[in-house]
Amino acid sequence: MNITITARKTSVRDSFRERIEKKLAKLDRFFDEGANAVVTVTNEGDRETVEVTIQSRGMLYRAEKTTEDRFDSLEAVVDSLFRQIVKNKNKLSKRLRDTAFAPDNIEVGEEAEDLVGEYLIARKKRFALRPMDINEAILQMNLVGHEFFVFLNAQSNEINVVYKRHNGTYGVLEPILG
Repeated sequence: MNITITARKTSVRDSFRERIEKKLAKLDRFFDEGANAVVTVTNEGDRETVEVTIQSRGMLYRAEKTTEDRFDSLEAVVDSLFRQIVKNKNKLSKRLRDTAFAPDNIEVGEEAEDLVGEYLIARKKRFALRPMDINEAILQMNLVGHEFFVFLNAQSNEINVVYKRHNGTYGVLEPILG
């Protein structure tokens, strides 16, 4: 697994880099050599945040934790990722086609700020759509930790949105051209 470490408002010592590599090595058995892990360490006062995003074969796994100690944050993030991967690997192997992990579902684009009318657009993302069913879209949404997910519905061949409702259930937005 390729690991990239980024520090925000702090510096990362070699001992912590080694700890990150050692902890993420536990997850190597789930991914091939092409997997990429991005680790972001942020310091806000007395709070240390560690965020890990792993990208492998078109799927994203993400966890973030904030504590008073970055080592505790790292430990919690790796535990969370391990549980997430184990839980979802079984679902993924049962539900998805062989081509479901194709790399064409990877987000591309840069953050940008645009003034559209009177609204400031703080971030603009571009991403490739690939056909998937609703269950796969919900799974992908949960893996990246978002509240909604835009996808190309494999059954209707239309762009749909799945979202998490306040009561813990899910919803689907299907456009009707009128």
